[in-house]
Amino acid sequence: MDQGTENINPEKGASSLSRSRFFILKLCFLVFFAAIFVRLTKIQVIDSSKYKTLARKQYERSFILPATRGDIFDRNGNVIVSNTIYISFAADPQIIGDNQEYVAETFASIFKKPCAFYLDKLRETDQNQNSKRFVWLERRVKPEIAHRIESAKLDGIVIMNEPKRLYHYDELAGALLGFTNVDNKGISGIELQYDSEMKGINGSVVMQRDGLGRVRPSADYPRREPVNGKDICLTIDVIYQAIVDEELKHGIEANKADGGCALILNPKTGEVLALSIYPCINPNDAGTSDIADARNRVVSDVFEPGSVFKVVTATAAYENNLVTPEMRFNAEHGKMKVSLGGNKFRFINDSHEFDNLTFQEAIEMSSNIVLAKVGKLVGGEKLYRQARDFGFGMTTGIDLPGEVRGVLKKPSDHDWSGTTLQTMSYGYEIGATPLQIACAYAAVANKGVLMKPFVIAKIKSADGKMMVEQKPQAIRRVMSQQTQSELISAFEGVVEHGTGKEARINGVRIAGKTGTSRKYLNGKYVENNYTASFIGFFPVEDPQVVCLVMMDNPRTKGYYGGSTSGPVFRSIAERIITTSYKFSRTAIAQEPAINGTVSVPDVRMLQPLLAKKMLLSYGLNCQTFGTGAIVIKQMPEPGKKIEKGEAVSLILNGESIVSSNGMITVPDVRGMSIRRAMNRLVSDEFEIKVQGSGVVTQQIPSAGEYARSGSSIMLICSPRSAMQASLY
Repeated sequence: MDQGTENINPEKGASSLSRSRFFILKLCFLVFFAAIFVRLTKIQVIDSSKYKTLARKQYERSFILPATRGDIFDRNGNVIVSNTIYISFAADPQIIGDNQEYVAETFASIFKKPCAFYLDKLRETDQNQNSKRFVWLERRVKPEIAHRIESAKLDGIVIMNEPKRLYHYDELAGALLGFTNVDNKGISGIELQYDSEMKGINGSVVMQRDGLGRVRPSADYPRREPVNGKDICLTIDVIYQAIVDEELKHGIEANKADGGCALILNPKTGEVLALSIYPCINPNDAGTSDIADARNRVVSDVFEPGSVFKVVTATAAYENNLVTPEMRFNAEHGKMKVSLGGNKFRFINDSHEFDNLTFQEAIEMSSNIVLAKVGKLVGGEKLYRQARDFGFGMTTGIDLPGEVRGVLKKPSDHDWSGTTLQTMSYGYEIGATPLQIACAYAAVANKGVLMKPFVIAKIKSADGKMMVEQKPQAIRRVMSQQTQSELISAFEGVVEHGTGKEARINGVRIAGKTGTSRKYLNGKYVENNYTASFIGFFPVEDPQVVCLVMMDNPRTKGYYGGSTSGPVFRSIAERIITTSYKFSRTAIAQEPAINGTVSVPDVRMLQPLLAKKMLLSYGLNCQTFGTGAIVIKQMPEPGKKIEKGEAVSLILNGESIVSSNGMITVPDVRGMSIRRAMNRLVSDEFEIKVQGSGVVTQQIPSAGEYARSGSSIMLICSPRSAMQASLY
């Protein structure tokens, strides 16, 4: 063997190769574990919050605990708007998984909607095109319908109780109250204006899903309780409101008018006692109504007032000592030619042809010609200032949404023409809201002091703590008491022997004014299209009520305010006066039941259905007698305390006919139980004697005979099984 050649050991070379491979393998493992370490570090440390959030989304979900919206009450504590609980269904499409078609078919069969309607909801995606984890399937379902969904068999369905707004008297004051949307957010009226106060603050709770799919509150997160909304107490009297709603509707239908409004104010305080719009909206079913009917036209619509604006001209003339009630004017036989310059002229017309009139007679007979002449005596600046003092051309500041200023041109305006002063003097070339007109006449009734109108009396927290309490606010004196006295004399004459005779009520002193104006549309006055109005207050010796009635384009009984709106005013006034308990004394306030007793509310002059709703709100039942349209008597009387659940007897205006000599027709009580028959007879102040038991089979005197109030009625009774034989 060559000694220069190195000996190579095969075993040593193999060992070296093995160590190299082992080193590479260890290096690979080291890199692998380093990568895992880096990844875990990123997940557990750097991006931990992100992955925790993703993990929580798999088994946690936050649910809103809705606050209960505040209630709305009338001035006497009667609940007008409250809440009821409906049931809503939501879904988590990821949990439903492959059962989407089954869920959709189940809901479609119960709610009578296409299956595709629910499938589209379950397949909705978010902005990142990921399937949504929460979708609404049905909102605010009546409990009796909702209970047909067997949710226990439907994985991924979430059931929630949601409050829904309940308007106790349907259309009553619908435009004033407004309504809410499906999320209980105010959309119009008081619901909109005071949404922030009434909506409250929602709470929340976090729910966790365990390994078996059961949902329960998470112990790691505190439950945030909702804060319920505040209650609103209105100045509205629900009785007055019902009367005004009914009579306005009847008047508009009888005159085939396009619509109208009516308003009652307390002239001494500025409180709105009733506010009615027709056509009206039912807030319980607002989706089926014309949304235009939700507009509160009393504060949002502007019209040329016509002769009711003459109160401004008359006040300015009296305040500046330019006229006296006895001053005589030439009435031009009902037609006066007015020059417009050059060869142009126009005519001012009266509805009657008069030769000479005193100023008071001109107001009573609503002479445009005389008021135009007086307007020229007053002058543009003084007439404008007087109108501003009454509040025309500016908002009244009432606590309702949508109020507008109206239109009142300044004498310096370029559109003040040579005849503007004359036409404005009898109510044209000016735009006013119904509320502005009512406030002006309320100032006359209130010894010349203009009050700020308001409809919110109080705002209370859910626990009854007083948050806001509005007080009457005088704005300014707009006339002296001497002027007020002269205006009242003239306005009383309007009703006694002037254009407002159809508003007259025997035995009640009423002061008022008629108004008729041709409507101005598309730049011109339209033929046979008028606004007819009547405004009045009573009793003159101590005014308690100011009432305005307006009709839009009446057709069947003429178009003058005296013959169309005047009778509606009279009907409203008669019913208010008839409820003498409410009119002359403090109304009965709803009080919490004490030992199961409540004070009986006054439901006289209401329609039977509305009376029944009011009694039910007090926890009382009722029974009616007769077939009339109005409750004229009730037993027990208003204010008497009785047990909850007892019945109040309501006598309708088709019953209890009184003869000219004061005798009463004996009602037919055969077939009634003894208790029901006694309730009916006691309401007419008869003395009752009972023979036997069971039901009434005979009565002496017989039904239909006349008897004097306080006389005795004998009721002969038999067991119910013997009733048929006795009666027939």
